[in-house]
Amino acid sequence: MRNYINIFLLVASVVFFSGCFGMKQIEQTSGSQKKFQNEDIFILSALYLEELGDYNSSSSLFDVLYKETDKKEYLYRSLKNDLAANENKKVIQRVDAICKNNIDDYELTRMKITALVKEDELLEAKKLAKRLVEISKSTDDYLLVSEIYVKLKEFDTALKYLEGAYIKEYNELILEKMAIILYVNLDRKKDAIAQLETHSRIHGCSENICSKLVGFYSNDNNVEGLLSTYLRLYSIDFSKDIAQKIVQIYGYKRDFVKMGEFLEESKVDDELLLQLYTQTKSYKKASALAKKLYVDSGDLIFLGQSAIFEYEGSENKNDSLMHQSVIKKLKEVVETKKDGMYLNYLGYLLIDHEVNVKRGIQYVKEALKIEPNSAYFLDSLAWGYYKLKECEKADEIMKKVLKLEGSDNEEVKEHAEKIRECLKNKKVKN
Repeated sequence: MRNYINIFLLVASVVFFSGCFGMKQIEQTSGSQKKFQNEDIFILSALYLEELGDYNSSSSLFDVLYKETDKKEYLYRSLKNDLAANENKKVIQRVDAICKNNIDDYELTRMKITALVKEDELLEAKKLAKRLVEISKSTDDYLLVSEIYVKLKEFDTALKYLEGAYIKEYNELILEKMAIILYVNLDRKKDAIAQLETHSRIHGCSENICSKLVGFYSNDNNVEGLLSTYLRLYSIDFSKDIAQKIVQIYGYKRDFVKMGEFLEESKVDDELLLQLYTQTKSYKKASALAKKLYVDSGDLIFLGQSAIFEYEGSENKNDSLMHQSVIKKLKEVVETKKDGMYLNYLGYLLIDHEVNVKRGIQYVKEALKIEPNSAYFLDSLAWGYYKLKECEKADEIMKKVLKLEGSDNEEVKEHAEKIRECLKNKKVKN
């Protein structure tokens, strides 16, 4: 009783607040006067109650609208609200009262089937749903029957109805249901994947289908299938997350060539691409990319890397113009960033190519203040003194180098040998 009082008060308030505007509008259209003059007010009230979640009250208003106007859409909306309120038995009774055993009104029959399913009257629901689909041939009804068979755990039959629906329109949502039944319920994993792959090759791999394939391939630890699907998915959705997964798979496969090609194309992780160029000794590419990263970020580390890779990638290590370019970049780095590696590299370049040996030694000494026990920095210092013909100093430092990790480096061994020869030659002269 309280429910109907609330409905009455709501309708009365809407009528009141709509004022004379609503009444005037009806008067002006007397030639096509509505059968139910407060139809609009009732609709607004019913929709408002529906939005509030008061489905019982909304159903009652839509029922009034149906009885006053005889419009089926109000009946359908009333029954949908009953279903939302879990008034399932009420739905069955109302539909039976209208249709009896007649199923010509597909919408009412579907609502009755839904109510039967919700009441767990699955056998009755199945019987009615099969009758409906035979007449309607509707995709929605194929799906409805299949859902009932799934609840009955009759998965083969559920699959048969889904296949019937899929053939009608190749709907990927239906395909997804088929794939889940094949993969999960019937343990026909290869068939499930084959169905999805066939659809994707013919109709394209949508985000939905590709995502389902990713789940299946991941569960099966199928790396090749996973990679293939992620690549197709990336062509649809240029997502950084997807790109990173592709890079991870290439890394897992140790396919650095393909990884490099993908990183170059996608530009998803230039810093990783720079590492890859370094590992594969693609120094020219590394130098250009490091310079780009420096321009983009302003980080001097990238300028330093660009300089080093420019030198390492040069075919002529004695090219004076190249020396000037590299030295200029490294000086710009070390003036702001006192990094041992760049200080030593700059110093060694000045020493080895005899551009300015004494200045080179100063840079190396600055590097040694940061890392005093670095075999490579000490080797550079020894080589500087060797270039100045101070072989005793060079030999004294090289003895320390040979006790440190890194002394087995070929360049260090070569330097040690030349310093020993220098000492021998001095002794012979003396």
